[in-house]
Amino acid sequence: MNLRNIGYILGCVIDVEGVFMLMPFICGLVYGEDEAFSFALVAVICLIVGTLLILLKPKNMSFSAREGVMTVALCWIVLSLFGAIPFVINGDIPSYLNALFETVSGFTTTGASILDDVEALSHASLFWRNFTNWIGGMGVLVFLLAFLPLKGGTHMYLMKAESPGPSVEKFVPNVRGTAMILYGIYVALSALEFVFLLFGDIPLFDCICTVFGTAGTGGFAVRNASIAAYSAYVQWVVAVFMMLFGVNFSVYFLLLMRKVKQSVLYEEIRWYFGIIVVSCVIIVVNCFDNALSLADNIRNAFFQVTSVISSTGFSTADFNLWHSAGKTVLVLVMFVGACAGSTGGGIKVSRIVIMAKSIKKELLYYAHPKSVRKIKFCGKVVEHEVIRTINVFFITYVLIYAFSLLIISFDDASFETNFTAVVATLNNIGPGLGDVGPTGNFNFFSPLSKIVLMFNMVAGRLELYPLLLVFSLKSWKEGITDAAKGVSTRLHHSEKPQEQ
Repeated sequence: MNLRNIGYILGCVIDVEGVFMLMPFICGLVYGEDEAFSFALVAVICLIVGTLLILLKPKNMSFSAREGVMTVALCWIVLSLFGAIPFVINGDIPSYLNALFETVSGFTTTGASILDDVEALSHASLFWRNFTNWIGGMGVLVFLLAFLPLKGGTHMYLMKAESPGPSVEKFVPNVRGTAMILYGIYVALSALEFVFLLFGDIPLFDCICTVFGTAGTGGFAVRNASIAAYSAYVQWVVAVFMMLFGVNFSVYFLLLMRKVKQSVLYEEIRWYFGIIVVSCVIIVVNCFDNALSLADNIRNAFFQVTSVISSTGFSTADFNLWHSAGKTVLVLVMFVGACAGSTGGGIKVSRIVIMAKSIKKELLYYAHPKSVRKIKFCGKVVEHEVIRTINVFFITYVLIYAFSLLIISFDDASFETNFTAVVATLNNIGPGLGDVGPTGNFNFFSPLSKIVLMFNMVAGRLELYPLLLVFSLKSWKEGITDAAKGVSTRLHHSEKPQEQ
């Protein structure tokens, strides 16, 4: 494992974060806030530290699969560690652990918060808090791959490790081109939502921050009432775009290539929209509020379903007060999540569909042992290796979920609260039920529980394995051994006498 490769990428990421911090600094200056200078200070620190790491750039910038996934996980950890510092310096979130929780939640697009009063924060802090949602939505390493002149054919490992879903496809032959297309689509959709929101009765600052929260499917709001603070028009716009950002970006690429039929017939999308429709119907029928009109009931149901399935976490209603069936539907949708290759979280629709087809195949095999059947998804045969990977992912997911639930249960909150707190963090949703519902927050958890929930946020955003590798002693031992061998080899060659 080439530690200098990892250090170089970390340096680039820290430098980029330093540049990004200038935006909340400018925002704070516009509003005349002293809190803005904390972002300028940390930006300078980031640029110094990042530049020092970049100076260690090795000649060979190729990545192995292990280096790729470990680099991605370390980048997200370092991003959060530095990103939390301004909140502590300016006093908006005095506790570093709480500031780190809020920052991890932002970068991982979870949206779980420890804040009782969001509106008490400065504009600079609110901007940074929501901007972390937007940065984390597509991923900072995808940004680097799009704009940095990295060479070598192994950088796909970095993109695969950071992009959510069972598989990542190249839109064009090179990784940099693919990354640029992804970010182009991401920026275009964000700009489109911004234009639509401008027609609503919403302040410009709120509009920008709402776009950040929607595009990254992070769900951080700048109002205590979340999106319920705005008009019905704004709620519909946000709901539609939450749904759109939960779509596999491959579909948008197909549309750009004018392959309309192929994009419409994309199987994962049909399942995704089908789940949304069925969930909305169940909630409207079961949780109908007689104090509201039919249109308002439909809007609330559609908003909450799209918010949860896309893992955004915005709210317009306190679904803690809904009937059992409605809350159950939302929890089930939390597990399903958005499409692979989107900015959304969860297990992903593609994995759920392939697992369901695997079960059907096994049942048919028991009835007809001699039959030979292939599982197809999106018109292609699913290889056994993909099915095995999905099965292992699901087993790992269940084990992490169970272990996390056990640890936080010692805080003695209700089972409903603990159960959905782990669901909300591991699937990057944000709010759950009980004390962590739309009107609650995660501040009451103990420091240990907060650390476990932060682990879940990063693990869920990076599809489990990258973060697990970081905490694997074997990976670090092998990396140190490889580095020692490299030094030994260089010394051996330098001592070898030159031929005359």
